[in-house]
Amino acid sequence: MTDLQTLRRTPEGYFTTRWGQPEYTDWQDESLSWKEGCYIGDWSFLWERRFRGPDVLKLFSDVSVNNFDNFAIDQSKHVIHTEESGKIIAEGVLTRLSDDEVMLFGRGTFWVDHKLRHGSYNVQSQADDWFNFQVQGPDAIHVVEKASGQSLRDVKFMHNGHITIAGCKVLALRQGMAGELGFELQGDINRSAEVYAAILEAGRDVGIRRLGGRTAFINHLEACFPTIVTDYLPAIFEPSMQAYLDEFRAALPAFASTFNVAGSFEGGRISDWYRSPVELGWANRIHLGHDFIGRDALAEEKANPRRVIRTLVWNPEDVSTVYTSLFQKEGLPYDWMEMPRDQRGFMYCDRVMKDGRDIGATTSRGYSYSFREMLSLATIDVAEAEIGSAVSVLWGAPGRPQIAIRATIAQAPFKQDNRRASY
Repeated sequence: MTDLQTLRRTPEGYFTTRWGQPEYTDWQDESLSWKEGCYIGDWSFLWERRFRGPDVLKLFSDVSVNNFDNFAIDQSKHVIHTEESGKIIAEGVLTRLSDDEVMLFGRGTFWVDHKLRHGSYNVQSQADDWFNFQVQGPDAIHVVEKASGQSLRDVKFMHNGHITIAGCKVLALRQGMAGELGFELQGDINRSAEVYAAILEAGRDVGIRRLGGRTAFINHLEACFPTIVTDYLPAIFEPSMQAYLDEFRAALPAFASTFNVAGSFEGGRISDWYRSPVELGWANRIHLGHDFIGRDALAEEKANPRRVIRTLVWNPEDVSTVYTSLFQKEGLPYDWMEMPRDQRGFMYCDRVMKDGRDIGATTSRGYSYSFREMLSLATIDVAEAEIGSAVSVLWGAPGRPQIAIRATIAQAPFKQDNRRASY
């Protein structure tokens, strides 16, 4: 059983970036790319697993909060997997390839395969390896169409088009992880270099940028896409999950199965770092018309939500005080605020307070160069979550110098959602 002390210990193998270089031009320039042009980012490190068989939709219905009654071929869904108390184990993107075949991207591949092997489903599964390139921003449609020589104007949001780039068959999923119009391009990993080069060449005229690891998650912050490890710990550390936890850790390298917490938030149990789909703004994914793991708990929470997700805008003077402390000759400085945001490997979680009371917790702190603001996502008590309200964030790990940073509650997503914009 994992304990809190273990989670607060610095791991020997820090979670290194999987997005290529930390920067290609620089992080300020790259962070403007999805507003002013477009970028290409490499998410090929994601796990993929193919599931096929007559019971494939029943399997996913049993282990996901989603409804699959009208799940069309070439459609994709954001699928969420929870445990009995309604907390998230994993989430990812599921694409229906044919009547009885789907492809799942993300850490949920391990959980669904575990439930398949320990259940009674007429389904087979196998690991696969696809490249997964995000092309995001107002010019994404022009770049992908130029690279393929094909129109994608009739592809609906969260549906897939079939195109060819550099002689490689590519599945083009219309989505928008940057909160802008965009595509995920998926295909044979052995052809990834040619496809990547073709996208760069097609985007040369519009100044396409390559997205480095330092900037990769600023768009998640601005567009409010909570992320595992960064915004919540997977709910896999309870005694009832021990068999799965052992399998999960045995299947992954150390860097990918290490979970750590940091920041001022102090919980009494590991579950205090778990989150539900309701808390993270995904209540509309939950369909109660079928039985699934965690259904009863989520039915109650959906009817009576206790916390809601918001963006916090941090006071720039207080943030500046943190950096100024680094140059003081006496005493310990405040904990460093990484720019533009903390890298993966820890869940940096800080207390949100009002009138001396804890009213929530905040994660994903990062600097938005386009908005010129320090932002974070926060799950806040419903009664205290009014837009425009003043709160404070306690910055600094327990036992270290701490400072109350003033913040203002704002909407989430903070950036206007342009994912469904017309071409």
